[in-house]
Amino acid sequence: MLASLIVIIPEIEELIANRDFATIRVVFEDWEPVDLAVVVAELSEQNRVVIFRLLPTDIAAETFAYCDRDTQESLLHDMAKEDVAALLNDMSPDDRTQLFEELPSNVVAELINQLSAEERAVALSLLNYPEDSVGRLMTPDYVIIKKHWTVQQALDHIRTYGKDSETLNVLYVTEHGTLIDEIHIREILLADPEQRIEEIMDYKAEALLVTDPQEKAVDEFRRLDRYALPVVDAHRKLLGIITLDDVLDVVEEQATEEMQKFGGVQALDEPYIDVPLFELVRKRATWLVVLFVGGFLTATALGIYADQIEKAVLLALLMPLIISSGGNAGSQAATLVVRALALGEITLGDWWRIVRREVAAGFMLGLLLGVLGLVRVYVTAWSDGSYNASTHLLALTIMISLVCIVTAGTIAGSMLPLVMKRFGFDPAASSAPFIATFSDVFGILIYFTVATILLSGSLL
Repeated sequence: MLASLIVIIPEIEELIANRDFATIRVVFEDWEPVDLAVVVAELSEQNRVVIFRLLPTDIAAETFAYCDRDTQESLLHDMAKEDVAALLNDMSPDDRTQLFEELPSNVVAELINQLSAEERAVALSLLNYPEDSVGRLMTPDYVIIKKHWTVQQALDHIRTYGKDSETLNVLYVTEHGTLIDEIHIREILLADPEQRIEEIMDYKAEALLVTDPQEKAVDEFRRLDRYALPVVDAHRKLLGIITLDDVLDVVEEQATEEMQKFGGVQALDEPYIDVPLFELVRKRATWLVVLFVGGFLTATALGIYADQIEKAVLLALLMPLIISSGGNAGSQAATLVVRALALGEITLGDWWRIVRREVAAGFMLGLLLGVLGLVRVYVTAWSDGSYNASTHLLALTIMISLVCIVTAGTIAGSMLPLVMKRFGFDPAASSAPFIATFSDVFGILIYFTVATILLSGSLL
């Protein structure tokens, strides 16, 4: 789909060059705003402005919301002041709040001044809520109905005032501004036109507090499997609604941040390509320094077994293969546990069940890799003619070491996220670097301890 959209760009640019604006309007007449945003992003800055001037204001506002941040900033800079004002006034309040959150404060102040008095009041009220709170996600565009109305009155009201609503899937019943219930449009459509709204109410409306963290909104949408949820204050006064599209944006941000942290990088506040170089270095340096210092422990552990390494070079040759297995197994376990914590599938109280599972899983995985390592030793010995009585002991050393190292890695990988969470640290941010250091140090200790016990008097 993306490729087919890109193909049309030269034709659009040619139409603009020929000032054939009527044809452009016809071409884009039935396009979805999300597709328009893709095309606009690929045009030159001057041509972007032309396209936005040709689009109806409501379509332009929706298209603008789908554009990436660079394109949005370019349009705000290049468009005429009156065009920017029309665009911002027609944007949905939640999309506009998201835009303002990503712009410098001086730019936001200038843009807010271009809003109408009504839209300015809405924008300021949403921006006054704490950052990362539910209030920053909500929109005041929804449909209210009254419990004493008939279904027919409710339908007439929807036809009159529903055009600007963020969603018509859910209608909200209020009394003196207080949320009483919510009714799905399906119930309205299937009810008798003369039936009163209160007769189809169940008074079971679920709502979010305006000060709730956005993560709670994600959890509630997942738990209730909803398209929209009302937002209320402490007195249950209805302030706005949150729709699924806004929650999906939060989910994407959370997933991106978690992935970055698990990779040993502090979460980026901007798209990767827009992050200043020194800021990028600063956010990556912390855990690199921690890992580098952790490498001193690895070097110390190797120093303890310098004599054994000198006597049996083959042990050193196989060491990276064996040690990395523990780190890989630990990373797998950590990934599973961190994700399970994020989804609420496990809690700190489940630690003993997790240990038991990971010990069993680690043993079986270690045994699998151990058998492969054992076969590798025998194949190598037979192929290069070095097969002798010590080959059996070396193969056994590799196998036992892998079982122990992989088991230790899975235990460490599963427990470290829980320990980090217990002490108030972010499991995703802290686990990966510590697992790498732990696996290297304890892997070396386990490997050479097993080798010393089994190979003394033969290879050592």
